[in-house]
Amino acid sequence: MGNEVNMSAPSGGGGFTFDADKIDGVIKKWQDLQTDLQNDAADANLMADVKAPGKEFASSDWEKLANPSGKAFLEQNQKMQEYVKNYIQALLDAKKKITAADADHTGDISKAGTQA
Repeated sequence: MGNEVNMSAPSGGGGFTFDADKIDGVIKKWQDLQTDLQNDAADANLMADVKAPGKEFASSDWEKLANPSGKAFLEQNQKMQEYVKNYIQALLDAKKKITAADADHTGDISKAGTQA
């Protein structure tokens, strides 16, 4: 067996294969995406809570149009953050399995070497 990981997406569709020594780089990219999404959420909160600049009808119409759009963006951002969090956890779990399997194989090889 090679030193390789085959990952399926958390929803069960799609997937990819990569070498175990590259998993840290993949995890880092997903963590960077998670940070970007968290930064976007701060902007989304501002958009979802827009206040009318004045008391006239034009300002209140603008607020009524802006808030639903901001709230939709915030909701989508939160869903994406949850997906990314779960995917990072799946990658960390895969890394843990690889590390454990490598340790087991190393132990088996050591035992076999002493029996010869």
